[in-house]
Amino acid sequence: MEVINGIFFHAMGASGAALCYTPQKKVSGWSWHTYWLLQAAVCWLLLPVLVAWITIPQLTAVLREAPGYAMQRSFLLGMAYGVGGTAFGIAIRYVGFSLTYAISVGISCVLGTLLPPLVHGTLPMIFAASGAPYLAGGVTMGAVGIALCGLAGRKKEKDITAGNKAAAFSLAKGLPLCLLSGVLSALYGFSLDQGQPVADVAARYGAGHFQGNVIYLFSNTGAFVTTLLYCLYLHAKEKTFGEYAVAGDNKLPLNYAMAALTGLLWYGQFFFYGLGHVRMGQFKFSSWAIHMIMLVLLSAILGLVLKEWKHCSPGTLRILRLALGVLVAAILLLTYGNYVDA
Repeated sequence: MEVINGIFFHAMGASGAALCYTPQKKVSGWSWHTYWLLQAAVCWLLLPVLVAWITIPQLTAVLREAPGYAMQRSFLLGMAYGVGGTAFGIAIRYVGFSLTYAISVGISCVLGTLLPPLVHGTLPMIFAASGAPYLAGGVTMGAVGIALCGLAGRKKEKDITAGNKAAAFSLAKGLPLCLLSGVLSALYGFSLDQGQPVADVAARYGAGHFQGNVIYLFSNTGAFVTTLLYCLYLHAKEKTFGEYAVAGDNKLPLNYAMAALTGLLWYGQFFFYGLGHVRMGQFKFSSWAIHMIMLVLLSAILGLVLKEWKHCSPGTLRILRLALGVLVAAILLLTYGNYVDA
């Protein structure tokens, strides 16, 4: 039953991740990096500190006893993840959102899932377990489903822009960025894995299922540092520091509210990810695959609800339906694989 509860919490987290980009549509009069730095401050800095302080008993004692190497590794890997997120945003300019999503998230799903057991040397034990074929099948089908979503998204972009001048497309520039984003984004899951000794100390102090919140003090702040540096660079380059005090049509309060909401939704995925992760039994490493697959699945469903696919051709919609079916099957396989060996 704990595995099923874990899947539910992963779905909650993926829902937050799928929704977190929608408030951006209401922001006006700001450069991208102004909005992005504010939401990052909420997601990567403010909420990790606030939630850890609320949910981790005797937080200062936990931090005193936690091994320094675990905190350092989690922070540095979080910094790498922040670079990956920046590469993701730049790649979209060259190859579009759908293709960037398919390549980057597909790589992150597979690599981020396999990296922890590979580093810990537990893959032979995992392959010997009765649930191993279901786990392997789920990860494989998840990667296929993500690729199909990317194909459907690319066809959607072509359908919508048919007859119009399309934005500049450069696979030569975009593909390396997608690959870099996928690899570095996968390191976030590894950052959480490397921070587990800190969570173990928190568990001894009674943090229970909230133990993972202490890791975000390091993994998320690491991501914030690289995001901060990049956004400050853009501010200096484009001379946009003044935007924090100005927005067109008196929308400054709305812009701040939308940036805060984005950060809250984005942090929500990590909060619920942690609650799901601790319930996944001996194969917790599969949490990353489950999260990423659910993220893509729910993002596609949200797009359907918002009628983003209404002008697409029947062929594009058939590919999307196939992708959704494959993603659902992948989640079921991963769930059953965890359940068998729970």
